[in-house]
Amino acid sequence: MKKQIISGVQPSGILTLGNYLGALRNWVKIQDEEEYECKFFVADLHSITVSQNPENLRNNIKSIVMQYIASGIDPEKNTIFIQSHVHEHSELAWLLNNYTYIGELNRMTQFKDKSKKQENVKVGLFDYPVLMAADILLYDADYVPVGEDQRQHLEITRDIAQRFNSTYNKEIFKIPEALITKSTARIMSLQDPTKKMSKSDENKDGFISLLDPREVIEKKVKRAVTDSENVIKYSDEKPGIKNLINIYSAVTDKNIEEIEKEFEGVGYGKFKQAVAGAIADTLEPIQAKYNELALPENNEYIENICRKGAEVAQKIAKEKLKEVQEAIGFITK
Repeated sequence: MKKQIISGVQPSGILTLGNYLGALRNWVKIQDEEEYECKFFVADLHSITVSQNPENLRNNIKSIVMQYIASGIDPEKNTIFIQSHVHEHSELAWLLNNYTYIGELNRMTQFKDKSKKQENVKVGLFDYPVLMAADILLYDADYVPVGEDQRQHLEITRDIAQRFNSTYNKEIFKIPEALITKSTARIMSLQDPTKKMSKSDENKDGFISLLDPREVIEKKVKRAVTDSENVIKYSDEKPGIKNLINIYSAVTDKNIEEIEKEFEGVGYGKFKQAVAGAIADTLEPIQAKYNELALPENNEYIENICRKGAEVAQKIAKEKLKEVQEAIGFITK
């Protein structure tokens, strides 16, 4: 049997260059490997842990689906669906709440960080890791592509699954593992290279959107934080230049040594021009495909992908939820 992979992205806005280089591009590579069967969803249930404008949320959900496809995720090879279209995610999350300890959730660093930004912290933000566990465990996922910021959530997923299996002395849940791609680029903020590039960054110059036009990309890269040395050298002591080198390496497939040699004796200005040009060249075909998908005549096509994806996902999720309910002792219908 093929190894099962599941991953999702919140519809909180346009995806960034960091999302593409760190996740989507690797998903595209994985889909062509015969040993894997992939499911990619839009994590709309997760997104409401912060306040959302209803109309913006609807538009963003559809936009993420289109960005998936425009980035190269083939709906014929993968299952693409919207999380809230499969109600089993919410139902399993409630059940798993009863096999999760408050102390475990209190230790989640993302909750600690994000709760500082909210005046009235919502239960959903605290409970976020349990819903993520449900997302994964419903589909007997073998692997979950995760970045460093999600490793802790995967660990609690594994703990919950093992605890449930142990409680009922049955292998109900498969214990998932992290799928770490060594070539995955860790892309940092252009304005604060000590932090990951994020679409929720209040400073819009800190991230490059998948849909930013060339002139906007050029301006953002030009404003990127560097240092006063004016030397293109890969060093932890030069986080701004290191980040730009990582980006350039990721979009051109050139190694660090090649890049340092290419820009030896060249100032930051010309280097930034090259970086911006390479980024724009990489994103242009994605943007062209996205604009095509956004045409009104393609609306039904997008809806059909989501509907078919939900049907496939729900068939699997329904069986797993029933298995869980029976193990607990519920009378299933």
